Amino acid sequence: MAFENKEAARAYWRANLKLMLTLLGIWFAVSYGFGILLADALNAIPFFGFKLGFWFAQQGSIYVFVILIFVYVGLMNRLDRKFNVREDDE
Repeated sequence: MAFENKEAARAYWRANLKLMLTLLGIWFAVSYGFGILLADALNAIPFFGFKLGFWFAQQGSIYVFVILIFVYVGLMNRLDRKFNVREDDE
């Protein structure tokens, strides 16, 4: 992975960090916010026979994390193409 200049490398890294922090923020909001802070309020909503707050605490945050992994892969592939640093170029 070679960049044209140091500024392009910095821009790539800044974009990567912004993406990671955004996705981790979403995961934190779902796991901590929905699974802990808002669990009592969400427990009033049934979800497949379970209370929604309980479901987020036990299953939902894991599902969201796995989905975010796939989102990260897709967005990083797009970022790699934008900065012309794709791994599949040979």
